[in-house]
Amino acid sequence: MVRGPIRPSHRSVEPLRNIELKARLRNLDSARQVAARLATKRMGVEHQIDTYFAAPRGRLKLRQVNGLSNTLIAYSRSDTAAARPSDYHLVPVAHPETLKQALAAALGIVGVVDKRREIFLVDNVRIHLDEVVGLGAFLEFEAVLSPGQDEAQGYERLATLQEAFRIDPATICTGSYRDLLAQQAGP
Repeated sequence: MVRGPIRPSHRSVEPLRNIELKARLRNLDSARQVAARLATKRMGVEHQIDTYFAAPRGRLKLRQVNGLSNTLIAYSRSDTAAARPSDYHLVPVAHPETLKQALAAALGIVGVVDKRREIFLVDNVRIHLDEVVGLGAFLEFEAVLSPGQDEAQGYERLATLQEAFRIDPATICTGSYRDLLAQQAGP
């Protein structure tokens, strides 16, 4: 059987978008009380292992949750100490260890983040209370935007939550947990 060349699809898939903010926590229990009071839904607790690869653009990680679900996440965002937009693609993965080996061979692994994540919802905002191995406790907000939704709503909701949690601007993080672990390890 003779086959012709494989032609790539020209269909464009728009990335998903959220507005996010991450800050170090001084008191995880206090943050949990605020989250429980504000939440419209409690989503539970997950154990997440994120393996980061040396992507030529943006960030690329394989997220393994509770040993049950696996997602390849490609995302791009600025590293500013403020609420900021993040564009991302999510790809479900059936064979995470095989994919991890292939990506490690092609791109290299630049870090692994192991965390316990407690998740609450306040309308379209996910509140994450994270305990990251080697880093400590963090609070993260992700205002998930619908296609075409104005970013201003996401920024407003995060500002309201920032006030409710009394987040000190000095505790706001600029990079990913992988970046923070790399900074902590030094050159």
